[in-house]
Amino acid sequence: MGQTGILGALSQWLQAATEGSLPATALGAGTIVAVASNLMNNLPVGLIAGSAATAASLPHQVTGALLIGVDLGPNLSVTGSLATILWLVALRREGHEISAWKFLSLGLVVMPPALLLALGSFVVLQVR
Repeated sequence: MGQTGILGALSQWLQAATEGSLPATALGAGTIVAVASNLMNNLPVGLIAGSAATAASLPHQVTGALLIGVDLGPNLSVTGSLATILWLVALRREGHEISAWKFLSLGLVVMPPALLLALGSFVVLQVR
């Protein structure tokens, strides 16, 4: 990722956005990371976000929001986290069948409000 220039571009974008509006950057970055965690899995997304944040020397408000996104985002879909996949395998072994669609439908109800409340309260408490 470093050789392609993507990490550098992400770092520059985060730095510029932080200089513009710290609260908006924290909320936006946490939300983007949460969505990306479901598309790529939270492990690679966390590594990319952490590398970009370190390279940009971001304030703790933004790095905290990134951590919240990496933590809560994968609760939306089965593919968001390796831990979710492992739990579903264990549940199926015990005779409990939870489909990906059922997990997603519950995730759509639970994850967005939890993410927005966590990010919002974190940003409000940290930016003061």
